[in-house]
Amino acid sequence: MSSSSTVAGPSDRAGLPLDLGRRSRPGEQVIKVVLVASAMLSVLITFGILVALIGPVIDFFAEVPFGDFFAIEGKYAVLPLVMATFVVTVIALLVAVPLGLGAAMYLSEYASPRARKYLKPTVELLAGVPSVVYGFFALSFVTPTLLQKILNVEVGFTNALAAGLVLGVMVIPTIASLAEDALSAVPMSMRQGSLAMGANRMQTTLRVVFPAALSGIAAAIVLGLSRAIGETMIVALAAGAQKNFSLDPREGMQTMTGFIAQTAGGENPVGSTSYNTLFAVGMLLFVITFVINIISIALVRRYRQAY
Repeated sequence: MSSSSTVAGPSDRAGLPLDLGRRSRPGEQVIKVVLVASAMLSVLITFGILVALIGPVIDFFAEVPFGDFFAIEGKYAVLPLVMATFVVTVIALLVAVPLGLGAAMYLSEYASPRARKYLKPTVELLAGVPSVVYGFFALSFVTPTLLQKILNVEVGFTNALAAGLVLGVMVIPTIASLAEDALSAVPMSMRQGSLAMGANRMQTTLRVVFPAALSGIAAAIVLGLSRAIGETMIVALAAGAQKNFSLDPREGMQTMTGFIAQTAGGENPVGSTSYNTLFAVGMLLFVITFVINIISIALVRRYRQAY
């Protein structure tokens, strides 16, 4: 008695024939080329920014010692700018992180589908408001009405407190949107398991969903931090244009981006030492942002969880 057997051809791990698994659809190569070109373009733009900064920075430090640049006082002192940037950014994060994460938790865990449909685009609309509008809002309402009249805070016409508060409002959509996406990506089975063991919705959100989405939440916060550090118009209008090495947010002070905007739009001759100062400050700002991004990537990889 003879039996016939069918010999299976080579197959890939997905169980498909090897020739079918390797067969590409029309247009896939074009899409791949476009994606690779987009990635390479981003790298080239970053490299181009560095090339544009290096020349003037070298010329600047050929005339100005490092000690005069990394100083508290002086015409070319950068530490007051760094301090002002730090003060404004901390205030912005104190506003944006609690409100942004609170909005993300509500949209992800408590809002009905109908409410989420309308509330999330409404929150994201704040990101579309021009920053110059936020700046004038800080000058016309936050400082004279909210701080001076309602809260009775002694502040000047320009101050870091108003700039930080308004900047925090602008950063809220960035943190809320990305954090909400991270929370929504947590599998429903984890929520159901927590509820089945007797935890309520708040306990489930804080002790199960939030830790599971920690990598995405950390990335959202760091992205909001980078957005706050790089903002120009709000701090240029509301924080002030005077170098001030102080931790008092009620005082006016000039941030790094505000200094760059003032120097670029001023009367400094191109190629002069004063003009090259903006490139030195820009390089320092680039380095700070780059370090923040590296820390962000490390945090995301550290706490990333796969489901």
